[in-house]
Amino acid sequence: MLAEPQKEHQWLQKLVGEWTSEAEASMGPGQPPEKFKGTEVVRSLGGLWVVCEGKGEMPGGGLATTLMTIGYDPRTKRYPGTWIGSMMTHLWVYDGELDAAEKVLTLASDGPSFTGDGLAKYRDVIEFISNDHRTLTSHVLSDGKWNQFMIAHYRRTK
Repeated sequence: MLAEPQKEHQWLQKLVGEWTSEAEASMGPGQPPEKFKGTEVVRSLGGLWVVCEGKGEMPGGGLATTLMTIGYDPRTKRYPGTWIGSMMTHLWVYDGELDAAEKVLTLASDGPSFTGDGLAKYRDVIEFISNDHRTLTSHVLSDGKWNQFMIAHYRRTK
C-alpha cells in the first residue's frame, strides 16, 4: 500500500507554501463583479497530496474558510480532489487533468447551480504564471458554453 511520489505528484508540490490572493467574481447574470482578498496555506501530505486551506472575504460580505485537496492517481492517470467551504454544505468532488505543457490543471466537478435548480457542471483551472504567481479561474457550463465567473491571483509569500 505504500505509494511512492511520481512526477505528477511532484508537480502538485509547486503549490506548497503560503499565498495571498486577490479575486474578482460575478455571482450571477447581470451582477457587477465583486473583489475580495484572502490567504492560503498549502501543505504536502506525504508527497502524494496537497491540502490547501484558504481564509478570506467572500463575495457579498463575510468571511469564509475553504479546504481543497488534490492528488494524483497513477491507476487512472487523473487528479482527484475535493473542495469544501464554511459557507455551504456541498462537497465538491474533483476529477482533473494536467495539460501537455504541465502548466494548467483543470478540475471538473458538479455543484449547485446559480439558479438553485439542481446541479451544474463546473471547472476550476489552476495555472502557474511563474513559480510565485498562479491563477485559479472558475467556470460554469450554461447554454452549452463555459462561462468564467471568478478569477483569483495567488502570490507566494513563503
